[in-house]
Amino acid sequence: MIQRIEVPYTHRFAEMVRILDDTGLLLAASKRSGESNVMTIGWGMVGVVWGLPIFAVLVRPSRFTYQFIEDSGEFTVNVPSPELRRFVDFCGSHSGREVDKFAQFHIATSPGRRVSSVTIDACPWVYECRVVQKNDVLPETLAPKIISAYYPRGDLHRVFYGEILGVFAAE
Repeated sequence: MIQRIEVPYTHRFAEMVRILDDTGLLLAASKRSGESNVMTIGWGMVGVVWGLPIFAVLVRPSRFTYQFIEDSGEFTVNVPSPELRRFVDFCGSHSGREVDKFAQFHIATSPGRRVSSVTIDACPWVYECRVVQKNDVLPETLAPKIISAYYPRGDLHRVFYGEILGVFAAE
């Protein structure tokens, strides 16, 4: 298990946003049964809502990870190092329904400290989150250019607002 120390949720914020926009982050979740999955995300928001530090992630109901978050009400956001680029790309183009992504790349995981979802050992820092609110993106509330660009076939996202229970970084 990797040794990490707790850091503020604003830890290396600008770098996290750059990675989110460039290669993407790794969203992991575990069902209550212990089964885990990971997917690449390129959209997310960190801020303060309801007086809580929040990491909001958008997940389409068609994604395999969706059912994991729905089942457990928890997730982790893992910030990958450049060495994980192939893994991040793979996770963004393959479904956990067909392949165990962790096993395929021999990626070690550890349980979260504050959530039951796994964290990815090779990631320099991770956010551990518990869902405090979720809502569905509604087409009637979106600008038409967003619908045509991102939702031509429907399959709109659900936004999971995760209270950041802890951020842990490699020493």
